[in-house]
Formats: sequence, C-alpha cells, structure tokens
Amino acid sequence: MNRKEVNKMSTAATKQPARPRASKKAPAAPGESARKPNRPGTSHIEFISLQWQRERSDLDLSNFLLAIYFMSLGTLVEQAFDKMCQRLGGISGSDMRVLLALRRSGHPYAKRPTDLYRALLVTSGAITKKIDRLASLGMVERQADPSHGGGFIVHLTRKGLDLVEKAIVKLADESSIAPAMAHFSEEERAAGNAFCLRTLALMEELVRPGLEEPENATPQSRTRDARPTPRSRG
Repeated sequence: MNRKEVNKMSTAATKQPARPRASKKAPAAPGESARKPNRPGTSHIEFISLQWQRERSDLDLSNFLLAIYFMSLGTLVEQAFDKMCQRLGGISGSDMRVLLALRRSGHPYAKRPTDLYRALLVTSGAITKKIDRLASLGMVERQADPSHGGGFIVHLTRKGLDLVEKAIVKLADESSIAPAMAHFSEEERAAGNAFCLRTLALMEELVRPGLEEPENATPQSRTRDARPTPRSRG
C-alpha cells in the first residue's frame, strides 16, 4: 500500500462520526427496583410494606404495618389540623381539642380536668398545661368544683366558644381528609368508620389499661397488684 492510499484511509477515519456513548445510570439502591408509589391513589408507606415483605417474608407483619398506616394517617391529619388552628385562632391543634371536648359536652360547656385528660388520651400533667395556656388566652376559666373540695371545673368562655364554633364549621366544610374521602363510596366510608371505631374500642379495652400504669411500676409490683386478695377464713 503506497503513501497516497494510507493518507486516504486516515482521512476517511477522521471524518467518521463518533459513536454516541451509552449513558451510565447510577446503580439502584437496594429495594429501589420495587414499584414506587408515585401515581395518584398510592402512598409512600406502601414502599415500606414492600421492603418488609422482601426482608422478612417469613413473618406476618400485617398488624405492624397496619399500625404504621394508622400512625401515618394520624400524622398527616394532625399537621393539617394544627395548621388550621394556628391560622384560625393562634393555638395548637392539641389545645383546640380541649375546646372541642368542652363544646361537645353541651351547655354549660364544662368538665373536670380528669374527664378531659381521659377523653383526650393525655396525661394529667399535659392537660394542666393546656388549661393554663387556654386560660391565659381567655378561652377557658377555672371555677370551683362544688362536689369536690379544692378541685375545679374547666369552663368554656365566650371567647373560647366563638373560636370553637368557627373551627367546627371549618372542619365540616374543609376537613383535611375530605379530598381523599371523595374517592370512596358511601359504603366504603361507612365500613371504614365502623372498622376504626371497633378497633379503637378494642384498643381502649385491651391496650389502654397497660399504658395508664405508673411508669416506675416494676414487673414484680404489677404481678403482685394483679394477684387476688386472699379471702379471710372464718
């Protein structure tokens, strides 16, 4: 091959367009191959379910996962409710629940602190702080309890009543779960309500008593307290 032919081949190679390089994608993280819930009607929590099903398929984690669903729903509802209460009256959602509990009790819209913390599933210390905050804002007031010396009853003030009435109308018209509920039939919503109510009733009966035990109670003391008192003979 002479020099002229070599130069001709070199020129042709130079003019040949370069092949496009294949794009390199980052390797998927473990579990990323599972379907991601990024379309309407799916939840990121569903991805957690898929991961656990892959990691521990030998276990029945349905109750554990259902608890996660409940907690996630509660968190979303709580955040939306708290935002509404801050915007409406400058108070937190947890404090608004005290006003709601007093309002639904009927006239004269009054309850004992014990009734409030049992109804709201909070500690006595937590309800005391809530009452203090609401009293400082003029939304509730303490009045002496005629049936309990030294005790008091929490009353809803006119200011508190006005605020809670606005909140009730707002919740009826613009509930945070309303957009989601629009995708369910009346039968599905009724079934969901029945399921939640029965689950809550059973949890209050079977789980709540253990949660209300003193934190410093030891297993031995709990066992001792649970033992029946022997009857006296004679």
